[in-house]
This record gives sequence, structure tokens and C-alpha cells, in this order.
Amino acid sequence: MAGWVDDAGFLAGLEPQWREELRACKPVLVPVRTTLFRPGDHAQSFVVLLSGKIGVYLTGRNGRELLLYSVTPGETCVQTTLGVLGGAPYSGEALAETDLVAVLVPPALFERLMAGSAGFRHFVFKAFAARLGDLMFVLEQVAFVKVEQRLAHALLERAGPDGLVSMTHHDLAVVIGTAREVISRRLEAMQSKGLIANERGAIRILDRPALSRMAAQD
Repeated sequence: MAGWVDDAGFLAGLEPQWREELRACKPVLVPVRTTLFRPGDHAQSFVVLLSGKIGVYLTGRNGRELLLYSVTPGETCVQTTLGVLGGAPYSGEALAETDLVAVLVPPALFERLMAGSAGFRHFVFKAFAARLGDLMFVLEQVAFVKVEQRLAHALLERAGPDGLVSMTHHDLAVVIGTAREVISRRLEAMQSKGLIANERGAIRILDRPALSRMAAQD
């Protein structure tokens, strides 16, 4: 993957001299379920994700988890950016949701790119702003949107063409920021209304229009 810089469309604005610098960084394969960082760790490099998906989670004192945001190719991790720029330790945990291919940019090279490349700065800050937008959306949802609406939206967003959502009650609780017991009660209520069917380790949507109306409720 020597030509990864040219293949990464999100780096299209990178100047030629800085492309050569980045080509010295070789892509690495990270297996699924690998923990990339934990609370208290310090960033060792700036991650450029080429393929796969990373989930960044926050765990409360009561042990409850919340999905803060996901990172896909062309996107960056807010906490890693802050860590490399300012030395701030991680407060969340990152997990490889799939096999990943990523490039680890050393801090010294990252600093040179930020100082000398307008294209790289644009990529970093544009992606940083997008992740902050995701965080604000999560905050708004948890603070102001009812559990039923958040759950309906999560089911619709993650359902396959056959209406199957391959997630456990715990997985859904992490995604929308509530307790597993709350999810179980809400799913039972939805099932009693004929909206969904609980299956082993999954949920099947039976009435997509009604679930859409629930997700869009004011």
C-alpha cells in the first residue's frame, strides 16, 4: 500500500512535498475488537484511518457505557487530535469495531504537517469540527430526546434490508446512553404493539412506518 496517500481522497488537498513525507508512514492492520486506547492513556500518534470503523466510548462511574462517536475513513478522533496537539490524556476508550487499516503519524511529523501544510490543517480541523458536531448531537439526544424516540431511531438506522438489527439489548443501551433494563422494557412495549419482534441476539422490525413515526415524534 505504498500509494495509500494518493488513494486517500480525503487527503486530496495535500501538497506534493508533504505527500512524500507521509508516504514514509506505512499502513498497519489492526484486528477487530482491539482496544486502541483507554482513559488516562496519552496519544502516541495521530491516526489516519484508511478502512474499517472505530467506536469511541465513555464509561460512567456506575459502569454504564455511552457511544460518543464513530470514526470511519476520512474522519478523525477528537480525543486523539487533542492529545497530539496539547498532550491531553484520553478520557474515553476506543475499540476497533472491524478490522482496521490505519496509518500512525508520529507527533513530530504531525507538528510539521500542521505548521507547513494548509491542506493537512484543513483536513484535521474539518474532521475535528465534524466530530464535535457528533458529540453535540449525542448530548442533545441524551438530554432532551425521549428514550423511545432514540431507540426507534437507532433501530431504523441500523436495520438491514430485511429489517434485522443484529444488536443485543446491551449494545443498544450503549448506543443511546441508557441502561440495558430500560431498553428491555421499551422493546417489550414495542413488541406488544407489533412494531418489532425480539429474536435471539437481534431485533427484527415489523412495522417500519410506525417506528419511523415514533422516531420523528416531537
